[in-house]
Amino acid sequence: MQYAFSNRIQNVKPSAIREILKLVAKNPSIISFSTGSPSNEAIPVEEIHEIAENIFATRAIESLQYSMTEGYPSLRETTKSRLKNTFGIGRDFDEVIITTGGQQGLEMTPKVLCNEGDIAIVESPSFVSGINAIKSNGAHLIGIEMDDEGIKLDKLTEVIENSDRVKLLYLIPSFQNPSGKTMSLARRKAVYDLCAKHHIIILEDNPYGELRFKGEDVPTIKSMDDAGIVVYNGSYSKIISAGMRIGFICAPQEIMQKLIIAKQVGDCHTNIFFQMVVDQFFRNYDIDKHIRKLCEIYRDRCDYMLDLMDKHFDKRVTYTRPEGGLFIWCSLPEGYDSMELAQISTKNGVAFVPGCSFMVDDQAPCASFRVNYSTPSKESIAKGIPLLAASIEEYLAKK
Repeated sequence: MQYAFSNRIQNVKPSAIREILKLVAKNPSIISFSTGSPSNEAIPVEEIHEIAENIFATRAIESLQYSMTEGYPSLRETTKSRLKNTFGIGRDFDEVIITTGGQQGLEMTPKVLCNEGDIAIVESPSFVSGINAIKSNGAHLIGIEMDDEGIKLDKLTEVIENSDRVKLLYLIPSFQNPSGKTMSLARRKAVYDLCAKHHIIILEDNPYGELRFKGEDVPTIKSMDDAGIVVYNGSYSKIISAGMRIGFICAPQEIMQKLIIAKQVGDCHTNIFFQMVVDQFFRNYDIDKHIRKLCEIYRDRCDYMLDLMDKHFDKRVTYTRPEGGLFIWCSLPEGYDSMELAQISTKNGVAFVPGCSFMVDDQAPCASFRVNYSTPSKESIAKGIPLLAASIEEYLAKK
């Protein structure tokens, strides 16, 4: 039987990160710098255990029945209140719903806003699953390079002003995945003003924003949103538990009505039991204290990895020095290909994600690659960075 697949999915490739996870699972001896998972020490296991026992003892049926598409009402109110009081997010025209992880928001937003052939703009590089979500909904992707302040404004302006089909701008302004960069406040304001002028929706993805361990916070783009052009996509995966798959969206009500319909088609509602767990965590424990603990863990891991990279890496290799989040973006000299390096490195026992995975054109050679410091232990980092450095030396010596 020859199968004919839809245009929407035919050209979407599996996530390179998920494929690397399979490889590492088959060979546990490989040191993985390839995931974006929280540290095991960052997951509040005892607190979640206590909350789960209480829910089953007092509200078992409620936690195991069907529920509202928009989300568990108490968690929606908790989320809405925290967004408003802590981050200045949410106008009178905005609404909040709970999603099945941050990924669902990335998939639903282009689904309700973009027709086939419409243009969606992304940072280059950008999150592979965000790219795939937009591709799978038929939009034409354009990637725009970044500088130290974020997406390049002149290039963005040129693309927007030369086409009337730009519908969506997908951004990860804080501790960007994969680069670790943070967009400056001036750049955020300029990007927002440009999109407001041309009536373009910004999808602001911010799963890492609370994981700042150095420097000063930068206001979100959504906190500036008086025109109702920003869909804010958030997640509890990085601050409570990734496996629970609890995320949220804050967006203008007119957009939200369509997002709710898209969610009803997709999964009816997000897991109600875990919504109740997350809501109770906020009520029972000091979330800000918990996040400070996470930031201490990640600052320690990031500094440790960077110190080892400074010591062992070839000086021709450059890398970002993030102030938060989970990732470091490394670049080989021009003309080299991180995919070739990945083959050598994996053979030597260390996995990372090649940079081509984060590009609109994932077939073109890319000299950059992403490493993660949140998941591996310090012992694994201590062993893995010298092995990665040796792999780099081996690869550079071949050219």
